[in-house]
Amino acid sequence: MPKAAPKKTTAVKSKPAAKASAGGANLKIVTFNTNSIRARMGILLDWLKKESPDVVGIQETKVQDHEFPKEAIQAAGWNVIFHGQKSYNGVAFISKKPMTILENRLYPKDAEEQARFLVSEYDGVKLINTYIPQGFDIESEKYKYKLKFYSDLKKYFDKNVPLDSDAIWMGDLNVAPTEIDLNNPKGNKDHPCFHIDAREALAATMKGKWTDLFREKEKGPGHYTFWDMRQPQVFAKNLGWRIDFLMGTPPMVARLQKIWIDTKPRGLEKPSDHTFLIGEFSR
Repeated sequence: MPKAAPKKTTAVKSKPAAKASAGGANLKIVTFNTNSIRARMGILLDWLKKESPDVVGIQETKVQDHEFPKEAIQAAGWNVIFHGQKSYNGVAFISKKPMTILENRLYPKDAEEQARFLVSEYDGVKLINTYIPQGFDIESEKYKYKLKFYSDLKKYFDKNVPLDSDAIWMGDLNVAPTEIDLNNPKGNKDHPCFHIDAREALAATMKGKWTDLFREKEKGPGHYTFWDMRQPQVFAKNLGWRIDFLMGTPPMVARLQKIWIDTKPRGLEKPSDHTFLIGEFSR
């Protein structure tokens, strides 16, 4: 999530969230950065009950595995798998049907690897859930790590995700790809989530395989998934960033029925600074 606050400028209001399809005929896949899953359990469980998705990829759970609130999620009728660490990062899948962890390490030989990567499968669709490093500052080692993470992720995709496979890459990717994906592009040209190197790293990772599914259906500006918590009124004024994504391989592009950002949870009491991005696909 971006740490530097965007300047306040006039922004286009997001459209109201679309309603879920009747009867659950489509495969409903969601991504959501909770910014601490234990702090958002009420919002999350209410949303799951209302929207009834098939699977939700979660980022920034901020909890060690032995403290993950799996009991509350399971008691509500959901299945969950997770990979976490103390206080930072952390990824999970919440689903209607049981899922299995296929991989949870981008760097298997690194015993100190951060919990940012989780791979599973649901109804024949490979799901890659990532929480990309924010980068802190473009002169920092953390930014270099961010760019390396993207480069290594591309290598993983080249090796493990065939172009003709049914696959979704999801998560908080911590990059706004174009000027219409944040409210103040000129003021954030050196921000680690909009700097040209970060945007080129995302584009290189996507090239030839991944499509930004939201932009398949919505070409216009003013659609965001993140609003800085530390800045008063940024959500009310829609001064945000679009940094959460569902990326699809060509077969999933063909299966895409609709996709939307549900902005309502961001306006609730004690929300995450992100909100839900929902895609529906033919089965």
